[in-house]
Amino acid sequence: MQTENKYSEKLDSRIPNGPIDKKWTNYKNKINLVSPANKLKLDIIVVGTGLAGGSASATLAELGYNVKAFCFQDSPRRAHSIAAQGGINAAKNYQGDGDSTYRLFYDTVKGGDYRSRESNVYRLAEVSTNIIDQCVAQGVPFARDYGGLLDNRSFGGVLVSRTFYAKGQTGQQLLLGAYSAMNRQIARGKIKMYNRHEMLDIVIVDGKARGVIVRNLVTGEIKRHSAHAVVLATGGYGNVFYLSTNAMGSNVTASWKAHKKGAYFANPCFTQIHPTCIPVSGEYQSKLTLMSESLRNDGRIWVPKNIADAKLIREKKLKATDLSEENRDYFLERRYPAFGNLVPRDVASRAAKERCDAGFGVNKTGEAVYLDFASAIIRYGKEQARLKGLDENDDNIIQKLGNEIIQKKYGNLFQMYEKIVDENPYKTPMMIYPAVHYTMGGVWVDYDLMSTIPGLYVTGEANFSDHGANRLGASALMQGLADGYFILPYTIGDYLSKDISTGPIPNDTKEFIEAEKKVIENLNFFINNNGKFSVDYFHKKLGKIMWDKCGMARNKKILEEAIKEISNLRKQFWKEVKVPGDKNEYNEELAKALRVADFLELGELFAKDALEREESCGGHFREEHQTSEGEAKRSNEFQHVSAWEYKGEPKDAVLHREELKYNDIEVKERSYK
Repeated sequence: MQTENKYSEKLDSRIPNGPIDKKWTNYKNKINLVSPANKLKLDIIVVGTGLAGGSASATLAELGYNVKAFCFQDSPRRAHSIAAQGGINAAKNYQGDGDSTYRLFYDTVKGGDYRSRESNVYRLAEVSTNIIDQCVAQGVPFARDYGGLLDNRSFGGVLVSRTFYAKGQTGQQLLLGAYSAMNRQIARGKIKMYNRHEMLDIVIVDGKARGVIVRNLVTGEIKRHSAHAVVLATGGYGNVFYLSTNAMGSNVTASWKAHKKGAYFANPCFTQIHPTCIPVSGEYQSKLTLMSESLRNDGRIWVPKNIADAKLIREKKLKATDLSEENRDYFLERRYPAFGNLVPRDVASRAAKERCDAGFGVNKTGEAVYLDFASAIIRYGKEQARLKGLDENDDNIIQKLGNEIIQKKYGNLFQMYEKIVDENPYKTPMMIYPAVHYTMGGVWVDYDLMSTIPGLYVTGEANFSDHGANRLGASALMQGLADGYFILPYTIGDYLSKDISTGPIPNDTKEFIEAEKKVIENLNFFINNNGKFSVDYFHKKLGKIMWDKCGMARNKKILEEAIKEISNLRKQFWKEVKVPGDKNEYNEELAKALRVADFLELGELFAKDALEREESCGGHFREEHQTSEGEAKRSNEFQHVSAWEYKGEPKDAVLHREELKYNDIEVKERSYK
């Protein structure tokens, strides 16, 4: 499947020269700047107002640019980032446990199975410390220890404690910080906020991104908006699987429209399966409930040692608490003694799948493992008893004190679990199973965060990411805020410095008119098609193909089947989809139809990318490429980013490669043993 030229000349990542720890500093010292007075003449569109888009909008407006921000929610504070529970990484080394910028950089590249761009990752680690300071200044209520210092925990790197968190959901608190900064700029008139609007196309004028076509989701009105640059911060595409941990509205449309206009789409097969989710409960679910990975700091993951016990548990003839320690298989601790329950997400997820596939699953479908806090409750209880001078041999006292500590750490999660599952996780182990979560693939960007379309920037989860083939826990929030607060404001200024004399971008040119016309034609098609099946019918069918054949494990045969099946499903969709209602009103089915049309194209490219990448790495596991112990087996031949150029049908997409060079990290077999 290799082309003659190993690497594409069309991809210029524009990485600055010099030592890795000086690249970002040198870059900032040499870029062109825009004076405060000239910033007032420049317009920027930001699509998406989660952590990446919200932080970018607020910062760019504070600098003086005129910002137009768009979100499909009724308020920017409802972005999907609000659901992120676990925390945010930063190399502060508050604990004095050996953390550093280099260590976070190394852990991120290793966690991503050596499939990320060194320079971008180092920059991410470098600015991570600024994020914490920024958020504290905004009033984000990070957890603090008994001395009043910021507390943190481990799961974004495992060997050190670098994950800062807030009570409730960290993402929610960070988003409120960004949202408050946005609100100030909205009040000043520097941000024009367009809630309940969805971008349906991007407009290219003279080869540059100069605007977007949007639909008012309430009235159905179509509008053209122009600017000197466009920023996409629209999140990932995990909902291509239908069932995922993402909010239902999360979609790929903005990124995909950019792709169809010339932006390369990179590494679509790199998706992340999150190991700690509440298992699927029935056929009519529309979302999977994410349980924070922070639970793995104290929760121990196990299944019964004996398959007969697992069978009895599934039949409800035996309870988890009936099994003695010697009859439990703490399989992550057994397989990965150095890292135990805190191995990266891809490793933990596949290990759970392997045990369930072997017949050791513990829910009625056999697709769940236990997450048990009994040991942690006893450990914390005894510690508290000693501190309080109480009898550490009194089981009741120990249980009470231990429960109190666990409640402080994870109370909201335990409460959520009990409401959904109707079991008390203080008394009986939680049941968890992996589910689709984050997507590492996305629009290809260079060091400046600019796509292959000049003037089109992509930030946060929407770009092909700094994470590689897998993402460390708590690094999603870090990347979104790093891009928005501390990277994009520099890089976009360098580009915009050439537009100071351009003047406002008109939105009545042929390019805008043509783009608007195509959007309206597409809307008319769906309203008038009058087929037999709902949008959800097709989305669920796509999701099943994706999960069964492009999920936690893939092989050549099933990927080839997936490509054919998705292609046929797409043809059926365009013939037989039915969208009720009108286009000039609130019409959620119409909005979904537009999104699912894009998912049906992305899904095929996803499978094509997975088929081309004949190795296993991170979240991409090809069954033909594994070690004797069932671990991912990389190939040096694929030490590159796969960036796809749109050519019509997904099967016709052209592959361009960006070589990944490692000068500051030794590439070796990834081991967590």
